[in-house]
Amino acid sequence: MERVLNPFSLLAERWQPSAAMVRRATFAALVMSVVIVVTGGAVRLTASGLGCTTWPQCTDDSLTPTAEMGFHGVVEFTNRMLTYVLSAAIGWAILAARCHRPWRRSLTKLGWAQFWLVMSNAVLGGITVLTGLNPYTVALHMIAAMALVWVALLMWERSKEGDGPAKLAVARPIHQLSYVLVTVIGLLVAAGTLVTGAGHHPGTPQDNKIVPRIPIDYDRLAQFHADFAMISVGLAIAVLFVFAAVKAPQPAKARAKELLAVLLLQGVLGFIQYFTDAPELMVGLHMLLAAITWIAALRIPLALRVREVEETPADTPAPRTPETATV
Repeated sequence: MERVLNPFSLLAERWQPSAAMVRRATFAALVMSVVIVVTGGAVRLTASGLGCTTWPQCTDDSLTPTAEMGFHGVVEFTNRMLTYVLSAAIGWAILAARCHRPWRRSLTKLGWAQFWLVMSNAVLGGITVLTGLNPYTVALHMIAAMALVWVALLMWERSKEGDGPAKLAVARPIHQLSYVLVTVIGLLVAAGTLVTGAGHHPGTPQDNKIVPRIPIDYDRLAQFHADFAMISVGLAIAVLFVFAAVKAPQPAKARAKELLAVLLLQGVLGFIQYFTDAPELMVGLHMLLAAITWIAALRIPLALRVREVEETPADTPAPRTPETATV
């Protein structure tokens, strides 16, 4: 019975990237997932959220911004175009993972998960524009971007491991504690989106009163966010002591220290931001650190288990097995 070859399998027969290239490709996708978080924040901080007045076109009559739309139109449209750069980085990761020998389906699945997250978040971004920057859709847009960061990080970390079953390096309750920490950090990030929804930067010029805001007092939301940050710092410190007591793997201890350092820096920046009426540069840095904090938290449970790398001779050709028309 003849094989049914699709473009991916045809390419895989002619190009087999190294494991190092796969790791570089997955890391590039991770970097771009963080970049898109920061540039999305830049759109809001420059009051360019409605620089393009509709979606998927920029205006009713033009795919690109017109001269009359000025700076705001350029900023919003540039952010939209960066989605294609992000997609290209993810596409490279998918192709590198698919063509590497041996083919690891787990990696290509994570790559395709990133692709569909980008597509769904692009639609969500369009809904955000069409609803006039509704703060709840803006918050969902940010959370979906963080979900993309999560999957991109997982693909990068898995590219450095094998496909064997995960084996815990600590007792299960300790591993579960690390997931509690990840959950708390995730809730901290989500709380930050609520502060944004009631805060100083609606995404349009300040004299635009049309953009809705979350109808909760900004100071109360900021205090709630700060309280959650204190809880996160306390839990991170507790995790450090627990890891030391149970002699957790050194990489896990190092990652827990990194998370605590980023949390403290983020806390200082947040307080400065609050008492200086949230200047744009401070808010932008706060968003960048939010993505880095999320990454730092996610890396901790990944350091508490190992996956064996399957030994495959470099010069052994891949088995020629039947393939279907899908990846």
